[in-house]
Amino acid sequence: MSSPTVLVHDDQALLAEAAAARLVTRIADAQAARGTASVVLTGGGVGTAVLAALAATGVRDAVDWGRLDVWWGDERFLPSGDPERNETGARQALLDHVPLDPARVHAMPAADGPDGDDPEAAAERYAAELRAVAGPGDGPVPAFDVLMLGVGPDAHVASLFPELPALRDEGAVAAVRGAPKPPPTRISLTFPSLRAADEVWLLAAGESKAKAVGLALAPDADPFHVPCAGARGRSRTLFLLDRAAASELPPGTGRVTPS
Repeated sequence: MSSPTVLVHDDQALLAEAAAARLVTRIADAQAARGTASVVLTGGGVGTAVLAALAATGVRDAVDWGRLDVWWGDERFLPSGDPERNETGARQALLDHVPLDPARVHAMPAADGPDGDDPEAAAERYAAELRAVAGPGDGPVPAFDVLMLGVGPDAHVASLFPELPALRDEGAVAAVRGAPKPPPTRISLTFPSLRAADEVWLLAAGESKAKAVGLALAPDADPFHVPCAGARGRSRTLFLLDRAAASELPPGTGRVTPS
């Protein structure tokens, strides 16, 4: 796994704009090299702001949207179209405004889907979808180009909350019950799946995230108690922060403050 690099922006708006520009570049580079690209989206305030910033910029045309696979890191197990679903927010912010191939938009199953109210069956369905497109050397999930994650105030990422059983799950996708943040039932990629990504970007803005970010970057951080400490990319891990979220970084943490 790669060591983290910390990039600090003045505020959430600048963070979202910079992350959107970075995402366009990374997707376009992957498509130039291989003809296709894959990203894993996150929800939350910053994750949705990045997608909205991407939709608002002309450089989005550098992406061949028809050759992009879109996945999610986690989802609230709610009916399709529920405003609390990450998919719903992503579609409103970006996905409904660009010419994606619908067959390459891989939403996590909803609570009114074919598995009904069985999140374990829904998690296995998503795992099977991931397996179906994984390459020969990828393992059970594709080697995502970029996987974006929000950081919760309790240091959770995706729907991997501190000390819950999903943190120990060795499968590709886990059902999460009893999440401390509503709704309590969710579906999430596991650590093995998060770590399959070439690049992992952890996004955090606001003072409420500062403690979690600081804990995640501490040299002795335990992912079972600080899940965001366990999210690392194979080639690169970026903590993309605003100044408030970066206010409790451990001493000696290397960082770059973009101009």
